[in-house]
Amino acid sequence: MNTTVVIALREFKSLFLSPMAWTILAILQFIMAFLFLSQVETFTLLQPKLETIVGGPGLTDIVITPLFGNAAIILLLVTPLLTMRVICEERRNKTLALLLSAPVSNQAIILGKYWGVLGLLIVIILLITLMPLSLLSGGDLDLGKLAANIIALLLLVMSFTAIGLFMSCIAGHPTIAAITTFGSLLLLWILDWTAGMDSQYSEVFQYLSMLKHFQSIQSGLMSSVDFVYFILFITAFIVLSVRTLDNDRLQK
Repeated sequence: MNTTVVIALREFKSLFLSPMAWTILAILQFIMAFLFLSQVETFTLLQPKLETIVGGPGLTDIVITPLFGNAAIILLLVTPLLTMRVICEERRNKTLALLLSAPVSNQAIILGKYWGVLGLLIVIILLITLMPLSLLSGGDLDLGKLAANIIALLLLVMSFTAIGLFMSCIAGHPTIAAITTFGSLLLLWILDWTAGMDSQYSEVFQYLSMLKHFQSIQSGLMSSVDFVYFILFITAFIVLSVRTLDNDRLQK
């Protein structure tokens, strides 16, 4: 079996051996279920008025899009907790030295760790997706827009995981890794707030903003600009993580 897959499966299993993963899953499901039911209730109250509006928002716009938008914000808070120990804790426990001394490439280590954590986040996305799918039993959904929301959230958590992994590589303590990851993600999230500011850098800030690209894909606008942004972002931080491990290996 490929070493990357072996490391990914080991990391994925280790997450479920700790109470943190189960606690996060339980709390997230409770919060997302509450938000989902709140949006469904809102749609039920607005439905009589919406029926009189030609081309007005439907079930997908009022329930699904806000649900995935809220999920993005919540996962921004959760991802640093999942990535903070990935490399940092192994370095503190002296197990990283053993891993680096093994005949395993740094790329395999980083990609394995990355896909291991991402596996748990994909499980979370799948559980969130089951909520709007339950509406098919009694209503009509725009499946195209639902797919766009899933893709947007998946690309977002892939980016969250990449930067969290890098911070775990360079931080000396898991708490520091979590704080720096959260701070970096929050900064990239709010950069879009510069829209409308009379600044020569506002367009640059808007392009760097995760929120702008996430909402663009979420709306169903599949632009290559947004996909290239996420691909470059993910690739850049994975490469930086590999380079950090290269330095660690040279120092051993």
